[in-house]
Amino acid sequence: MNELGVRNPSVGLESVGFAKTGTVRYNFQESELFNEALRRNEAVKTAHGALCATTGQHTGRSAKDKCVVRDANTADHIWWDNNREISPEHFEVLRKDMLAHAEGLDLYVQDLVGGADPDNALPTRVVTELAWHSLFIRNLLIRPREEELATFAPKLTIIDLPSFKADPTRHGTRSETVIACDLTNGLVLIGGTSYAGEMKKSVFTVLNYLLPEKGVMPMHCSANVGPDGDTAVFFGLSGTGKTTLSADPHRTLIGDDEHGWGADGVFNFEGGCYAKTIRLSAEAEPEIFATTQRFGTVLENVVLDANGVPNFDDASLTENTRCAYPLHFIPNASETGRADHPTTIIMLTADAFGVLPPIACLTPEQAMYHFLSGYTAKVAGTEKGVTEPEATFSTCFGAPFMPRHPTEYGNLLKALIAKHGARCWLVNTGWTGGAYGEGRRMPIKATRTLLAAALDGSLNNAIFRKDDNFGFQVPVSVPGVDTKILDPRSTWASGAAYDAQARKLVDMFVRNFAKFESHVDGNIRDAAPGMRIAAE
Repeated sequence: MNELGVRNPSVGLESVGFAKTGTVRYNFQESELFNEALRRNEAVKTAHGALCATTGQHTGRSAKDKCVVRDANTADHIWWDNNREISPEHFEVLRKDMLAHAEGLDLYVQDLVGGADPDNALPTRVVTELAWHSLFIRNLLIRPREEELATFAPKLTIIDLPSFKADPTRHGTRSETVIACDLTNGLVLIGGTSYAGEMKKSVFTVLNYLLPEKGVMPMHCSANVGPDGDTAVFFGLSGTGKTTLSADPHRTLIGDDEHGWGADGVFNFEGGCYAKTIRLSAEAEPEIFATTQRFGTVLENVVLDANGVPNFDDASLTENTRCAYPLHFIPNASETGRADHPTTIIMLTADAFGVLPPIACLTPEQAMYHFLSGYTAKVAGTEKGVTEPEATFSTCFGAPFMPRHPTEYGNLLKALIAKHGARCWLVNTGWTGGAYGEGRRMPIKATRTLLAAALDGSLNNAIFRKDDNFGFQVPVSVPGVDTKILDPRSTWASGAAYDAQARKLVDMFVRNFAKFESHVDGNIRDAAPGMRIAAE
């Protein structure tokens, strides 16, 4: 095979079975990958110099097509209720067929790292069929210095060949699309999808498997640090504001999506950001918007006008439009990707039922309950026949990426909160004054004011009331915030209608948590809203 670029000469693609490929381009820089993507007609250049690619039928993750090899090492450690299994035999046939498919293909290789903490870093080699995928993952993971490439030894290899289609009968897959993870041997195979996010989430999945055994908590969260060194983490599902709220001009951004919490504090898994761009504006999110104007950024499924200008309001391809950029494109980003132990933990939810207050203080037990619940809500109108909000519970705020049972992560988080005395808050960025369709979205100014008060500690001195439905503590008044908005019931036209909606949401929480009750102690079970109401 013809090889170009910089690599460790002792570790080539032959180590994972590649043989008769076309030209292999190792560790190409941004400009080289940009030009390769244009040359191969994989993407187009925007009016501002970014690269814009589309992903065809797959405009998001194919969670149902993800599978984990079940072998002697993983059989007793994987949460199989949440992870589809593939046999070692099927995986080996899949591996050989993908390598055979790669014969004659030009490939791109990036040697990168997942994890800014040297003691917990995961050296990762990503082999891609598409040049823009190589630029994407170079933006998203941590880039070693050129001199480090000479001794680079991957512990994880990802092979991403969108043109390969799996055979469910032959390979034991669900469809022609596959994301297969061999956790024992450190190999991930991706085929039948051009959605680039599968690569970054594969690294996250592997770290979520490896780190708990070392006592390190992997987290689906953003994180930032204040001028006095106070660290905050923001848990949240897509659409809750995880990226937006952590991009604070007054605080240093550690990262926007994936972190670990270990003996020395918090560390970013990534070297970049993968931000949603639907309805992105320079006024509301200036730091993120500015990255879309820069060379090196990859736009994904963003519609361009005739002049190559992105139309971020156009969702004709998907609501899940994205931009991928290196962390240093954010002016106040951390250079190390590391910070001290968190003093504040924020759990974000977008409650489309209009029940939850804009902020509430959680006990450690309540924090674990809400962490295991992982609640947010989809709005009505996203699917035919859906006429009211729909609750979504994704445990640990990231169930698709959790190989182990949720209580392993929950117990780790609980112990770390207790050890380091972190204050926990639930923040609702959803609706107030009624459910979606009747109420309005929580004002971003109010959310930012409440967050600022939580982060600087001034909110600790507020007068609190006990929420009648969930039992957590809610501030009665906060300077700069309309007092009425702090009491959701008072914002509704009908208090009785609010009560009915609240009872409905409480029941959803209780029914969802039933699967965890046998795995947690009594203090966590007592944090359930339904149990508290029954007791009172």
